[in-house]
Amino acid sequence: MSLIEVNSLCKNYKIADKEQGLSGMLKHIVAPKYHMKEAVKDINFTVEKGESVAYIGSNGAGKSTTIKMLTGILKPTSGNICINGLDPYKHRIQSTKNIGVVFGQRTQLWWDIPIRESFSMLKEIYEIPNSVYDANIKYFGEILGVSEFMGYPARKLSLGQRMRADIVASLIHNPPVIYLDEPTIGLDVAVKERVCEFLKKINKERGTTILLTSHDLDDIEKVCSRIIVIDHGKKLFDGDAALLKRKYAYNRCIVVKTAYDLPKENKICNELPNITVEKTDSHVYEISFNQDEYSAYNIIQKLSEYLPIVDFSLREPSVEQVVKKIYNGEIEREFEV
Repeated sequence: MSLIEVNSLCKNYKIADKEQGLSGMLKHIVAPKYHMKEAVKDINFTVEKGESVAYIGSNGAGKSTTIKMLTGILKPTSGNICINGLDPYKHRIQSTKNIGVVFGQRTQLWWDIPIRESFSMLKEIYEIPNSVYDANIKYFGEILGVSEFMGYPARKLSLGQRMRADIVASLIHNPPVIYLDEPTIGLDVAVKERVCEFLKKINKERGTTILLTSHDLDDIEKVCSRIIVIDHGKKLFDGDAALLKRKYAYNRCIVVKTAYDLPKENKICNELPNITVEKTDSHVYEISFNQDEYSAYNIIQKLSEYLPIVDFSLREPSVEQVVKKIYNGEIEREFEV
C-alpha cells in the first residue's frame, strides 16, 4: 500500500447566482439560484513513502482544495483518499498524527504566547515522549535556527522566523508526511534557501514524505524529484521534475537596462540565433533565450559589445508558463499522463 492514495477525487462547490444591487439580493432571498463549480475533477495519484512531490498549477487550479481534502479539513464530493491506511476526513483525530501541515498564509502557533510554549502545548496534544520532543527541538533548533527566538510570541516574529517556527510545529511529532502549501511565499532569498535545504535534509535523513505546492520553480527543483501539474481541477502531468523543467521551462529571460537604445538594425539576434529581444521601456529590453543554447553570461557579453549596460536581472520561468505550455498541448506522446 502506498503512503498516499488518491482515487477519482472530486470536489464541487455550490456558488450563489446573485444579481447586483438590493433588488438582486431580495430576489436571491425569495428564489435563490445556484450553480456548481468543479474545483477538483477526477484526480488520481499515489505517493510512496520518502517521495518528495510538487503539486503545482496556476491560481485557482485546485491545489489548495486538494491539500485541504488530504488533511481532512474538507470532505470530498466523491472519490477516496487514504493516508497511511486512514481516511483523513473520517478519521481526523487519528490522521493528525500521520501528517504535518504548513500553510504559508496561516500559522498554527498560538499568537500571544512564546514559541517554546506553543511547542510544549503541541507536545501534550500529540502525546510526544520527552526524549523524542527534546531531540526534535534540538535538531530543528540547530538546522532552522529557531532557538534564537524561542522566547518570542508568534506576533513578534518576522515572516521568515514564523515560517521556520511553523515548520518545526508541523514536524515536532515525527509525522511520516508533511504538506506544505506555498511555504516560501513572501520570504527573502536567504530564508527560502534555508527552508529548502531543511526540507531536503529531512526527506533524505528521516525519510519524511513531502507534498509541496509552490509558484516558485526554483524551490520545486531544489526540494522535489517529481511533479504533478493540475489545471482547472484536472491532472495534466505526473512525472520527473528535472524532465518537466527541461522540456517546458527551458526559456529564461534577462531584463536589461542600457545607457541608450539599441540601433534599429539589431544585429544581436543575427549573431545569437533563437533569442528574442523586446523593448519594454525606454532603454529597457527583455531578452528571452534557451538556457540549453546560451548562458546569461553569453547574452550580457554580446550585448555589452554594442552599448553600455546600466543594470540587469535574470527572470526564471514561472509555473504559470509551464502549465500554459502543457495545457496548450505542447507535450510529447512519451510524456502524456
